[in-house]
Amino acid sequence: MIYSRIRGTGSYLPAKVLTNADLVNMVDTTEEWIVERTGIRERHIAADKETTCDLAEQAARRAIEAAGISHRDIDLIIVATTTPDRVFPSTACLLQDRLDIHGCAAFDVQAVCTGFVYALGIADKFVRSGSSKHALVVGAETLSRIVDWTDRVPACCSVMAPGPW
Repeated sequence: MIYSRIRGTGSYLPAKVLTNADLVNMVDTTEEWIVERTGIRERHIAADKETTCDLAEQAARRAIEAAGISHRDIDLIIVATTTPDRVFPSTACLLQDRLDIHGCAAFDVQAVCTGFVYALGIADKFVRSGSSKHALVVGAETLSRIVDWTDRVPACCSVMAPGPW
């Protein structure tokens, strides 16, 4: 039986930082309120010209180096993102070009918070089936572009089910 394992990891954080003090100047809140509810003190924000692919590329290069393999060994690229640079081509294809990787499948998975976990699961299936030997899985987001930092209304979701009401 073939098994898969994570051989190397890499990460990248943009240099631009948004602190709770910055948010206090944008919306009626306090640093204590934010920290008490989220534990967050600062967030790294993509610069104006920094793309999701830029973030993905930096993390991918570090992961490939940590794995001790060549970019030429990669035979599958999956990027988990809800904020792709374009609708087409996928961010994974843009990353594939930047990393100079040819002749392999490259696609995005868009499932918001669980996207990276789903992407790992998909890569695992490719490796365990023998379809891939070295899958590159990257989670990258530029959610700061779509967040309204002045909106204090919490995000809500609900589950609907059939039944007697």
